[in-house]
Amino acid sequence: MSDLFLTGIGQLTTNTGPPVADAVVAVADGIITYAGAASDAPHQTGERYDCDGMAVIPGFVDAHTHLVFAGDRSDEFARRLAGESYTDIAASGGGILSTVAATRDSSEEELFELAADRVWRMIRTGTTTVEIKSGYGLDLETELRQLAVAQRIGGELPITVRTTFLGGHSVPPEFRNDRGGYVDLLVDEMLPAAAPYADYCDVFVEEGVFSTEEARRIFGRGAELGLGARVHSEQLGPSGGAALAAEIGAVSADHLDHVTKEDAGALARAGVSAVLVPGASYTLRSPQAPGTMLLDEGCAIALATDCNPGTSYFETMAPILSLAVVQMGLTVDQAITAATLGGARSLGFDDRGYVGPDAVADLVVLDAPSAAHLVYRPGADLVRQTVKGGVPVG
Repeated sequence: MSDLFLTGIGQLTTNTGPPVADAVVAVADGIITYAGAASDAPHQTGERYDCDGMAVIPGFVDAHTHLVFAGDRSDEFARRLAGESYTDIAASGGGILSTVAATRDSSEEELFELAADRVWRMIRTGTTTVEIKSGYGLDLETELRQLAVAQRIGGELPITVRTTFLGGHSVPPEFRNDRGGYVDLLVDEMLPAAAPYADYCDVFVEEGVFSTEEARRIFGRGAELGLGARVHSEQLGPSGGAALAAEIGAVSADHLDHVTKEDAGALARAGVSAVLVPGASYTLRSPQAPGTMLLDEGCAIALATDCNPGTSYFETMAPILSLAVVQMGLTVDQAITAATLGGARSLGFDDRGYVGPDAVADLVVLDAPSAAHLVYRPGADLVRQTVKGGVPVG
C-alpha cells in the first residue's frame, strides 16, 4: 500500500479538537501518521495530493442502511404524498413486504449488482464505512443471500462493512396468522444459521410489528450466539424499544423519533448509541428525533442514511447532515461528528471517524473551503475525492 501526503488543506476537521487551518495529513501503509499544521509536518515521501485550499474531513460512517434489496416503491411514495399512511400501505400488501417479494425473486448476483451500484454512489460521495442489514427476505434462504451480498460488498468494493441480521423486520405473509411461529423460527433456526455471517442482530420494535417481549426473546438468542443488539425503536410512536435497548445493553437504538427524556437518560447510562435517521422522518413527514435533547442527556449520537426503498432512499450523507441541522437542531460541528465519529463508535470502531495519528486513513477531500458547505449546499456534489485506507478511490 503506497504512502500518501495530503497538502494544501484549507481547513482540516479532526474530531479531536478545533479545525486546523493550512494543514497536511501524512499516511503510511493506510494509517495516518501526522495530521496538523503544515509548519510542523515531518518530511514525507510518497504520492502527494494537493487539496488546493479545500477542506478535509473524516470519511463518513453510515451506521444504518438496508442496501441489499430489489424492486421499486416509488408508487408508495406517491401514495403517501397523496395522504395514505405508512401503516395503511403496509396493510394493503405494500411496505416492507413489497420489497420482500422482489428480493426473494432475485438471485445473489442480481442483488449484488443492485447493491454495488448504490454503494459506489456512497463511496463517491464520501462514505467509507457502512452497516448493511438483511430483513427483506424473512425466510432463511433469502436472509442468508442478503448477508452474503453484504459481505461481498465489503470484500470486493473499497468500503468497510458491518453486517446485521434483521429477520425481525416484519412478519412474512406465510406467517400472518402465526406470528409466534415466526418468532420460533427466528430463534430456533434463522438466528443460528445467520450468526456466522452477521455482526449484529436487529428487531423492529413497533406496534403492529414486534413487541418488546418478542424482541427480548430474539435479542437473548442473538446474544447467546455472540451478536450485538441494534434496535429499531420509537419510530412511528412510543414502542418501548428504547427502554429495551437500555435494559439489554444494546449497541444502538435507532430512529428514536418519539423517544422521551427518561428513555434518553436510560440510553446514556447504559452506553447505547442513538443512531438518528432524519431522512426517514423527512420522507414520512413525521417528527424528527430530538437530537439536541439526546445530546443534553448525555447520549452519544450517530447520523445515518437509513438507505432503503420505501422510507428513506438517500444514498449520500450530505442531505442527511442538512436535515439534522435544519430540522433536528444540531450544529454543523455536531452533525459532522455524528456522521463520522458517532457512526464509527456505534459500530464498534475506535480506529476511524477522526483524523489523527494511528487512525485509518479514511478521508474526504471536499470541493469547498469548509465542512459547513455540506449543510449550506446540500444539493451540490461537494466531494472532490474519497480516500479509503490511504488510497484515493471512486
